[in-house]
Amino acid sequence: MLDLESAPVVGKGLHRVCYGHPQDERLCVKVLLPLQSKTPLIEAEREVKYYRFLEKRNVPWTMLPAFYGEIATNRGPGYLFDLVRDDDGCVSQPLTYYLSSPRETAAHGEALSRAFDALQTYLLQWKIITMTIKAKNILYQRLGKSEGRLVIVDNIGNSDLIPICNYVDFMAERKIRRKWRRFEAMLVKEYPQNDLVQRKFGRSGDRKSVV
Repeated sequence: MLDLESAPVVGKGLHRVCYGHPQDERLCVKVLLPLQSKTPLIEAEREVKYYRFLEKRNVPWTMLPAFYGEIATNRGPGYLFDLVRDDDGCVSQPLTYYLSSPRETAAHGEALSRAFDALQTYLLQWKIITMTIKAKNILYQRLGKSEGRLVIVDNIGNSDLIPICNYVDFMAERKIRRKWRRFEAMLVKEYPQNDLVQRKFGRSGDRKSVV
């Protein structure tokens, strides 16, 4: 059993907390918070099932952290994933960190803009379905002074009762495009003072979709 008592917390959501693996700095362990309902468990099982589905399709783990299975911990069942780190070894910050700071947005604006385009292309190319795309569930992994990529670390999977989109490409693309448009609209609403967001995703001006 893996003891997480002294493991650092590297992320926390409504239903799960993510610890740095105490014995392997390359990994993190997601553990469910005390359950108030069955919903978090259902979501975790759905995510695992979808990751297994992606593994069979040989999806490259460039903008998703690879999944390495389950492990027993002193805080309940844990789920092992890559721990996303920047090129300097520090744990990558969420996209919200960069979009909430004019200084960080200015410093990484061009790289972030390219990273947005690359993430959308990645999702469409590999037909990867997400629940809801949110900035807080995306990390910006700095790969150099002027380069980086966005990595979705939560809300992966398809909740459709009959997941046809998992097997029919054109339906998957429609769903992905729809969810991406909602993501754009959410960013525009949440970051009204962010020039990068408004310039890239605002509905006025000369904005052009990359799809």
